[in-house]
Amino acid sequence: MPSTLTENVRKTVLENGLTVLTKEVHTAPVVTVQVWYKVGSRNEEPGVNGIAHQLEHMMFKGTKNRPIQFGRLFSALGSDSNAFTSYDQTAYYGTVERNKLKALLVLEADRMQNSQIEPEQLASEKRVVISELQGYENSPEYRLNRAVMQAVFPNHAYGLPVGGTKADVEKFEVEQVQKYYRNFYTPDNAVLVIVGDFQTANTLETIKEVFGKLPKRQEAGGRGQGAGGRRQEAGGISPSLNTQHSALSTQHSTLNTQHSARAKRPANANSTPIVLREPGAGTLLQVVYPLPDANQPDVPALDVMDYILTEGRNSRLYQALVESGLASEVTASVTSLRESGWYEVLVTVGAKQDLKKIDSVLSRAIANVAEKGVTSEEVERAKTQLTADVILSNRDITSQAMRLGTDETTVGDYSYTDRYLAAVRLVKPTDVVAVINKYLTKEARTVGFFEPTQKLITEVGDKPDSAQTTENFSPGAPVLPSEVGKYLPPVDLARDALFAVKDIAQVLPQEFKFTNGLRILLLPDHSTPTVTLSGHIQAGTEFDPDEQAGIAAFVAENLLSGTDSKDVFTIAKILAERGASLDFEAYREGVRIEGDSLAEDLPILLEILADVVKNSSFPAKELELHRQQTLTDLQLELDEPSEVARRIFVQSIYPKKHPLHTFPTEESLEKIQRQDVIDFKAKHYRPDTTVLALVGDFDLDKVRSLIKNEFGDWEVSGQAATLKYPTVAMPEKIVSVNPVLPDKAQAVTYMGYTGINRYDPRFHSALVLNQILGGDTLSSRLGAEVRDRQGLSYGIYSSFQAGKNSGTFLIEMQTSPEDSSKAIASTRQILQQIHQQGVTALEVETAKRTLISNYNVSLANPEELTDRILINEVYGLDKLELHSFTDKIQKVTLEQVNQAARELLHPDQIVVVTAGPSVLAEKSIR
Repeated sequence: MPSTLTENVRKTVLENGLTVLTKEVHTAPVVTVQVWYKVGSRNEEPGVNGIAHQLEHMMFKGTKNRPIQFGRLFSALGSDSNAFTSYDQTAYYGTVERNKLKALLVLEADRMQNSQIEPEQLASEKRVVISELQGYENSPEYRLNRAVMQAVFPNHAYGLPVGGTKADVEKFEVEQVQKYYRNFYTPDNAVLVIVGDFQTANTLETIKEVFGKLPKRQEAGGRGQGAGGRRQEAGGISPSLNTQHSALSTQHSTLNTQHSARAKRPANANSTPIVLREPGAGTLLQVVYPLPDANQPDVPALDVMDYILTEGRNSRLYQALVESGLASEVTASVTSLRESGWYEVLVTVGAKQDLKKIDSVLSRAIANVAEKGVTSEEVERAKTQLTADVILSNRDITSQAMRLGTDETTVGDYSYTDRYLAAVRLVKPTDVVAVINKYLTKEARTVGFFEPTQKLITEVGDKPDSAQTTENFSPGAPVLPSEVGKYLPPVDLARDALFAVKDIAQVLPQEFKFTNGLRILLLPDHSTPTVTLSGHIQAGTEFDPDEQAGIAAFVAENLLSGTDSKDVFTIAKILAERGASLDFEAYREGVRIEGDSLAEDLPILLEILADVVKNSSFPAKELELHRQQTLTDLQLELDEPSEVARRIFVQSIYPKKHPLHTFPTEESLEKIQRQDVIDFKAKHYRPDTTVLALVGDFDLDKVRSLIKNEFGDWEVSGQAATLKYPTVAMPEKIVSVNPVLPDKAQAVTYMGYTGINRYDPRFHSALVLNQILGGDTLSSRLGAEVRDRQGLSYGIYSSFQAGKNSGTFLIEMQTSPEDSSKAIASTRQILQQIHQQGVTALEVETAKRTLISNYNVSLANPEELTDRILINEVYGLDKLELHSFTDKIQKVTLEQVNQAARELLHPDQIVVVTAGPSVLAEKSIR
């Protein structure tokens, strides 16, 4: 374990007040650049709620010096860039190969001072933000949280939604946003964080050259000194749980925000629940307790308390609510911000359960902990988990910089996490009881109930109809790639292709195959005292029989439910005591295994993995509990436009009896019996269809020997099951399907058809083509036109999903219901344009640079590196593929990309599925 997370960090403050944090990490030739502004929704009030988030979107629109979408510049640099707004801060981050460090600094300095906020651009980006907010409004959990948070913080901006409200966003004027920008986007209100492979002295000189001339602005004042959330969950880099709001990403956690229109609650009665009776699926209970700010000494004990209450199968609230069958899920989080904090518990309630009863059980369980106390064993386990989570979630440089930026802007101390972990180690059982008694009182809490009013959807089905697009729309001319080159800061682009490949460890993983057929790939990496494990078993949902759809996932998700020698609680306890994680997830082509541990605990992780894949016993009680949870999850999924659109899209492309057509239904899940689960496991879980990849701090020979001891006696019987994927014809014309989900605010559209598999000779050309078409929501043709110029979609992406046996080409977008028709027509026009006219040489070169740079950056992340090693082996690719992939991209020519466009883009033979509110049906999207 490292002595501190902030070793080698240097803090410098420039004369203009810019705080600079630098940390050299020389494990890979990449660097991350992040600018954190001390402003967020905390600096807002009703009427201008969401202006910080709106400004974050506008910061990508270009500057006086560079009047071009900044996403295009970041993409041309191959930067993995994004941004988010939180309660107390707004942050912009990019991770690139190290020779592009100065280019990123130049771009960030330019938009710190020179961003253009123009009326036309603001109007289109307001539409994008409203589309984004409508996506959140689709979630009952989001709407309930808005109501509860407004009640908890009636007179503080923490009670406002981070992203704003549609009513406020619609009213924003250019002058308001410009004033906000002038007030808060100043060097003395910002923190620049750089982590990665650079030399500190040289880089500080560059920073002074690039940022030093930017002036302070006096009007920033005290209001600019906000901060961001602190606690970081395992495996994520969110500054505080449930608080991020991003300009670019399409995947978001629920945001804490307000929703008062239908919430009825007496002003003086905390004990009376807020009740939302609205359309939706799933019955929800949310309880929020106010907590102190991040600097208060009770925070470490509160986090330990949270782990004891809700982390894992042995946690107190899981035992009381989920194991008892009352709820399908219980989650919780401590949020610690600059001016306050809160503890939030969310319970997804099982079918036919009474919310008042659940609330009573929850309160009693917490009171019971306060009365009887917690054990030293529970406290030590929670402390170990918490510490391991922090270490495991800070292995890549982007996450390390996020930690520094969060801590510096939250409490003004980048070493906060070190002090915090030291305080966690000192927490005693009496401290946990003390914070429960102090903060988790019945008087302090605010309770919210979500009670769905509509009949739950139990299956998805909609008869496709065929029609031509009737919307008459002509997209504007694509942004010329030469424009990008004109505004790009100087970089030695000629060296890009070779730069990182030459430097990223050319060491290839060692491959071993045991006599039973098990394959393992090992790559030692001593940069952090951790190990990442990734695995694949050929037992995916492609093997689901129609009448028992869901059985592959049933098996995978119940492997940890008990073995011949250990019950579910023993397994959970062994892993938790070491802060290790192990998960199994079934997808189409296999079961994905993911595991993490500190290096010293790898033997335990491997021992549990071997035990559950060889000896899982599937206790009847656990299977039944899982069935009820899965049925609840299914109801929630079928209330999500994205899931409904995805299902119908796939089933509209792949006919019945095709391995990809089948999805679980309530009926199919009810039919799965214990013996079916045992038989499926016996048939499909075999060493000769299993691959394990490990990257981390270990000795090669010791780990090989360890794996042989654990898995060597895993026996093979008979031949492995195989599947023949039938050939699927393209649709003859446009197929349009519009399932209606009442009262949803946002629509989700999937467009596409069958595509190429991984072995298609056009695979690398298709990747380049896709990068140009829709690989990035800001810099691609689709993004530039549909999202950026017209403001029709919050996010639009395309992808060639190339599997072993099949492939799918798809485009996904989220839109306001009234914009769906225009966005679909625009998308088809762009497909037509590229299909007929092709793309330019400059676009191809830019896309190749982006793909190569993104790939090299990804190899610096241990989880992505392990996954890449694994998937190459699963697909039977040469082990040199790890490093030759970039060469193959580099060799793609303009002619090959344009040929792929002619052969793979079919705008008039496409399935279009839009799921959303009934306005769509009335408008009859075609």
